[in-house]
Amino acid sequence: MSVSNPKTFAAPPAAPTAAPPAETEAGAAPRLSGRLGVASIVLIVVAAASPLGVIGGTVPLAIASGNGAGLPFIYLLATAILLLFAVGFTTMTPHVPSAGAFFSYVEKGLGRRAGLGAAFVALLSYLALEAGVYGLFAPAVDEVVRAYGGPGLPWWVWAAAALVAVAWLGHRNIELSGKVLAVLLVAEVLIVLVLDAAIVFGGGGAEGLSAGFLTPSTVLSGAPGIALLFAILSFIGFEATAVFRDEARDPDKTIPRATYLALLVVGGFYALSSWLLISVWGDTGIVQKATDAPGTLLSETTALYLGTAGSHIVQVLLATSLFACILSFHNISSRYFFQLSGQGIFPAKLAGTHVRHRSPHRASAAATAVVALFLMVAVVAGWDPIVQFYTWFAGFSSLGVVVLMTLTSVAVLVFFRRQGAPAGSWKRSVAPALGLLGLLGILGLILQNLPTLVGNSVPLAIAVVVLILASFGAGAVVAARRPQAKVGAAPAS
Repeated sequence: MSVSNPKTFAAPPAAPTAAPPAETEAGAAPRLSGRLGVASIVLIVVAAASPLGVIGGTVPLAIASGNGAGLPFIYLLATAILLLFAVGFTTMTPHVPSAGAFFSYVEKGLGRRAGLGAAFVALLSYLALEAGVYGLFAPAVDEVVRAYGGPGLPWWVWAAAALVAVAWLGHRNIELSGKVLAVLLVAEVLIVLVLDAAIVFGGGGAEGLSAGFLTPSTVLSGAPGIALLFAILSFIGFEATAVFRDEARDPDKTIPRATYLALLVVGGFYALSSWLLISVWGDTGIVQKATDAPGTLLSETTALYLGTAGSHIVQVLLATSLFACILSFHNISSRYFFQLSGQGIFPAKLAGTHVRHRSPHRASAAATAVVALFLMVAVVAGWDPIVQFYTWFAGFSSLGVVVLMTLTSVAVLVFFRRQGAPAGSWKRSVAPALGLLGLLGILGLILQNLPTLVGNSVPLAIAVVVLILASFGAGAVVAARRPQAKVGAAPAS
């Protein structure tokens, strides 16, 4: 999922013959089940990245404040850095039997305290991002409704309606969410690809198809570091493939394949679509156009090639794209609750699974409750849903997720060094080390530009860093006080 501003805009198990209880108790069967394949997991994590939201929101901002027509190259560079990270991440996957994503890897490589510290940062980051995206979704829905003659309602009305829908889907089997996400994701990607095809067959704009991303002077113009920052933030969500380990078929093969495929699909989509968006307005005119109207760049481009109807479709699909993003992050955060509860960190009852749906229904309810609390705070405090609520929460989440990826890279290197991996091993040493260097550079860029990410507020940026450190510290303290809780272990079946 990106930091952007739209205002600048397989079947479930057969039911037993005897009527079962509605749910299992924690400890009775605290493992999830499912038959998710590579395609299903890719759909879930790509939906979390909100491709249409990135093309309509992040790309114009990255063009305007980054390196202009050189942006497609930056997306390719970001993809390469994350692929290097993924090499070590996926190579370590068979050694991490639990579906705990980053914190399980950190625990395996750096110990229990670091693992639980990472778990707390991860959970809070995903919950905050899920909540914050409601601040984008609600105004987007309101805009569509009013455009078609409907009433203008407070943003929290649409947020509450979406919260109920997400809670219902989260209660049920993950495969239902996967089907919903598949429909929404295919629709949003299809409209952008149709637009891309129209631009290609039309030969681009007055200057033809852009070649700026192939020119070093263009790639290095402006602020390429800012462009790289926006590019990396566009990928948030891909790293959650390992969260669905227990629900995947043959996870030791499915998770690595899904991770690589998600990165290649998302990176290729962003590079291609940003290149063609630039081609419409030309290398010399795109920066000014993106600066003057970043929030309408995609809709104006769509209207030029697909007409008013196409522009209206983009408006609707932007709202559904954001809903898909919310649902994806809900699925991720609820599984963090489930795994941590199964390890005795949170109340054990949250690790219960529904007999019929085999879903983490209690963990899902807990995630819904936390997000509802965040929403209520935003409403009572009178925060603007985008400028304050989304911007602040997404800034926190962006830093949190990059910190987690950096810790995971360190954990991978330490783990394989202990296993006796040779220094020249590509999968166990070289690629993870290169990925770590890239992530450290990105982390530095985020810290340098954090005030911009949280609404141009230095005190708020400091508060975000303090909260990240406090979350990590709280997890480490809990690990020290509860030595019986092994963070990276799979829950007992």
